[in-house]
Amino acid sequence: MSETVKTRIRSLSGNSVVAEAAVDAGCRFFAGYPITPSSEVAAEMSHSMPRVGGVFIQMEDEIASMGAVIGGSLAGMKAMTATSGPGFSLKQENIGFACIAEVPCVIVNVMRGGPSTGLPTLPSQGDVMQARWGTHGDHPIIALAPSTLTEIYWETVRAFNLAERYRTPVVLLIDEILGHMSERVELPDPTELKLVNRVKPDVSPEEYLPYGAANGLVPPMADFFSGYRYHVTGLTHDATGFPTEDPAISQALIERLGAKITENLDDILKNEELELEDAEVAILAYGSVARSARVAINQARQAGIKAGLFRPVTLWPFPRQQVADLAKRVKGILVPELNMGQLVGEVERVAGLTPVVPLNKANGQPILPAEIEIALSQLMEEM
Repeated sequence: MSETVKTRIRSLSGNSVVAEAAVDAGCRFFAGYPITPSSEVAAEMSHSMPRVGGVFIQMEDEIASMGAVIGGSLAGMKAMTATSGPGFSLKQENIGFACIAEVPCVIVNVMRGGPSTGLPTLPSQGDVMQARWGTHGDHPIIALAPSTLTEIYWETVRAFNLAERYRTPVVLLIDEILGHMSERVELPDPTELKLVNRVKPDVSPEEYLPYGAANGLVPPMADFFSGYRYHVTGLTHDATGFPTEDPAISQALIERLGAKITENLDDILKNEELELEDAEVAILAYGSVARSARVAINQARQAGIKAGLFRPVTLWPFPRQQVADLAKRVKGILVPELNMGQLVGEVERVAGLTPVVPLNKANGQPILPAEIEIALSQLMEEM
């Protein structure tokens, strides 16, 4: 945060911060369905949307909620929904539609234990792989995982900016711990935020190609009801938006959908490094688990273990090169997760010969700093 930005100090829950940030980011359409532990996001948005001239609608289910979000975005509004694991599963078909139709939107997933109904009121990081591969086919996705409530604010704003810039759904992954905890939050003056809005066409309606990206990877996007009539489909389509099975056009579309993300990694990827300058062993942690990892690093260093933290804020696209470079700098990597091992596989994929050790919990209880410190000690003994 720039030192010149005016700030407001508040005490809020994580779910309330999401709603506050969404409004400040320009969100004016929210559609959702109540589900623990994300329901407070919808409750806050039901109050804030009317106050700022926006629209709040509670749909009949999660599938319809995602469809409404797509419609709101196509009509020109910055749009968001919020859910948890089972609801996220139900949204997947429409998330895939938003990917291929290039409809910007933000999906907040306050993760809880699963599978199925699982542990509705307890935390998990079990939707990491669902965020990346929940829909079928080849498509890019951006997923962000903040670890503090102030960071939730900034990453919610960034989620909207990335969605608008790249015409894509963006997933904000937090969990029950972050959603329901309260802490001191430092918020900026919303008038000083740097917001991104989708690029509009600069040609006449007759000349407009809704999926024509001749001048770049992201096509300009006209709002429905603004004089531009165009076709939107979940089928593979050409530059006009109408379906095609032409092999060359189909291949080019899928490659462009990927390239608009992979060719902009410098803008999309974000991570934090702590105490890695002289570290012999690294912890790779994200979300609420990274909070325990920070404490564990201090305790480990007091015990003579040179440990450091690599914290990916952008989970998808996965920071392959950064983690590969990390693996060359340390003798081992510990990956604590509130699941049975999801992101650890991505770490192993790029770590080469550097040992990668998981630390997993899926019982609804947080991973404690002491548990991380014990695992670090064991890893050091095995190296």
